[in-house]
Order: sequence, then structure tokens, then C-alpha cells
Amino acid sequence: MEATKIPVHIKMTTEIRELGQKSVTVMEEQGSFIQKGHTSVLTFTEHQEDQEDVNSLITINPDKVSVKRSGAVDMNQQFRKKQVTENVYRHAYGTIHMETHTDQITYEQPTSGKGKLFISYTTKLNGEGERRHRLTIIFKEVIQ
Repeated sequence: MEATKIPVHIKMTTEIRELGQKSVTVMEEQGSFIQKGHTSVLTFTEHQEDQEDVNSLITINPDKVSVKRSGAVDMNQQFRKKQVTENVYRHAYGTIHMETHTDQITYEQPTSGKGKLFISYTTKLNGEGERRHRLTIIFKEVIQ
């Protein structure tokens, strides 16, 4: 089966709630989308003003989503619905052990050139306080 790399515009919104506080980060980048069988892959580079770029590879399967980031940060986070997963997050200031409990994963295959991934989860960093996260990624085919 041939996989075609499609250029896309990606908008990623991250909401984090901790101790009654809410922070929202929105990032928009150009990237690419590949569909091969039941697996969808998004790749893009986060360009950050004050540090080196972060390359992101998001692999979406029917039973799990994995987010691999490399560059200024290094991590490979797994999301499996109603399960706890663990990973190590490395950045310039050190290493953090991350425990993730995934509540919900919703994936809308791209139709008319637009797709959406939503993940709701909680994390514990180094075994301490829980933080609630909502990650929304909307991607739209870039018409050349």
C-alpha cells in the first residue's frame, strides 16, 4: 500500500489545569500527514524563539497514540485509553519521570482535507500532584 505525504497546516492547543489554575498554549506550524492502512502519522517542527526547535512525530493507531519529540526536549509519550503509561521527559533543565492516565482519545480521519485529534489525560510528574491536560490537534491540507 502506497503512503502519500500530504502537506498540512497544524494547530495544536494544549490546556493544562493544576491547582485551580488553567494555562492554554496554542501553536501553529506547517507539517505533513501520512496515512498508511489504519495508521495516521503527523510530523512537524515546533519553532521556538528562545530555544532550539523540537521535531514532533505523532502516530495515531486505533488502540493508541504515541507522541515522539526530539530536539530541545526528548520524549516518547504513549496514550492508551483508560490505561496508565510512563515515560521520561528530558529537557535543558533535567529529566522528569511522567506517568500518564488517558481518559479519552477521539480521532476524526481527515475528510475534505481536515482532521482532528483530541486527547484528555492526567499526568503526574516525578510522582507528585496530578495535572489535567486536554490536547487538541486540528490539521488541514495545504492546497499547493
